[in-house]
Amino acid sequence: MNINRFSKNINLLIGTLIIGGFFVLMCISIFYTPHDVTAMNVPNKLLGPNGEHWFGTDEFGRDIFSRIMKGTQTAFSVGLLTVLIGVTFGVLIGGTAGYFGGWIDEIFMRVLDALMAFPGIILALMLVAIFGPGILNTAIALGIIAIPNIARIVRSGFVQHRDSEYILSAKLIGVKTYSIMFRHILPNISSQIVVAATVTFATAMLAEAALSYLGLGVQPPNPSWGRMLKDSQSYLVNAPWYTYAPGAAITLMVLGLYMLSNALRDFLDPRSKA
Repeated sequence: MNINRFSKNINLLIGTLIIGGFFVLMCISIFYTPHDVTAMNVPNKLLGPNGEHWFGTDEFGRDIFSRIMKGTQTAFSVGLLTVLIGVTFGVLIGGTAGYFGGWIDEIFMRVLDALMAFPGIILALMLVAIFGPGILNTAIALGIIAIPNIARIVRSGFVQHRDSEYILSAKLIGVKTYSIMFRHILPNISSQIVVAATVTFATAMLAEAALSYLGLGVQPPNPSWGRMLKDSQSYLVNAPWYTYAPGAAITLMVLGLYMLSNALRDFLDPRSKA
């Protein structure tokens, strides 16, 4: 096995194990957590990791491991909603601009350029401040931010394929425009979209943690890794496990997603199979 193939397999294996592990935790947390994630037990506050509380307890005596488990629901919910919004509108806008070109392309691209002129996190802060905090509003804000990047990837793919011989042949035999766009061209660029969606998921999860850290994301009592990280900073010296747990969860999730996206890019790119 050559080094390239070994690297691809390692990325795929480790990325799948990490994300699969978090997904299993999320599924379990829907029905069961070792402790109530919102119940306070002040006499047990800031306990270190032990047999009953694997990751210790927070300043209110709540079990950190249970809250980490419940936080996976927030991470996956925001990530999936962001990807759904970004991919849906990104494909529609990018596909239309790339296929038709001309003034339609010019208008769409200038609007996307205007969106991309703002730093992502600043735009997210503005949108969340307007719409209000919460899982749904956070996902909508992050989804809007994701649209330009995905639209540009889709547009590039449509521009590359729209003048291909198989597309010209389809036009000559009278295939409808929407069929050419979504049944002929779109499947041929699906690999780029899958990779972009995976990266968008990781970016959204990280951005949600940042917004929650600033108090503009998911609101208490719903557990969020970013909010847990903010609440733990006052106890970094006396109870470092409180900070390490959500910090490690965020790091591992993002690492797993990026490893998975790299593996998918390598496996789906025909040029990498040589």
